[in-house]
Amino acid sequence: MKSASRSASSPFFSLYATGAPPVGGISKRSFDVLVALAALVILSPIFVLIMALVKYSDGGSVFYGHSRIGYNGSTFRCLKFRTMAENGDALLHAYLEQNPAAYDEWRATRKLQDDPRVTIVGTVLRKLSLDELPQLINILKGEMSLVGPRPVVEDELEMYEASAAYYLQTRPGLTGLWQVSGRNDVSYAARVAYDTHYVRNWSLVSDLVIVARTIPAVCLSRGSY
Repeated sequence: MKSASRSASSPFFSLYATGAPPVGGISKRSFDVLVALAALVILSPIFVLIMALVKYSDGGSVFYGHSRIGYNGSTFRCLKFRTMAENGDALLHAYLEQNPAAYDEWRATRKLQDDPRVTIVGTVLRKLSLDELPQLINILKGEMSLVGPRPVVEDELEMYEASAAYYLQTRPGLTGLWQVSGRNDVSYAARVAYDTHYVRNWSLVSDLVIVARTIPAVCLSRGSY
């Protein structure tokens, strides 16, 4: 799968995208590559097990790639283990039409606590955040970082308004300040504030602290669904 390097098409991005190097430079990138390589080797048995579970649960594809916005407005395919039914878009459209409260929740957060698209295996993977492990590949390809803002779609980034300038200064992360600070239990405005704070105050030490905090956050499944 080739990396998508084109820039997002919306005029919105021309207001905030810059040509400056990604936040953290070579030290952050070196940290990303070393940790991602080690994690892929150590977690390879878990990868194989999850691939088998996803494949044989409903016979569908193992991986799912969705277009997300990366550093400086570039787009890439954000990889996950598939957790939704193959006809997920149709299921979501029908569900939102029939449930006004769910539509309001989706419009505000782009997530649903009770998502009709999620499979049984997918529910477990999401609860433990195991569905996101393939993003280690995105990290090695230079599309993502180990730590950074949560990757978003083009329409969603417009919700950041002027704070989008901070999002576009760095690669989105496998984990991040938002993920260890309540995740889906906090408002979208708080999520934007966390992302902005992270970029403005980045240091390698802060990345190490967030990685360390990710372990108990995942084990306790705080804010994940």
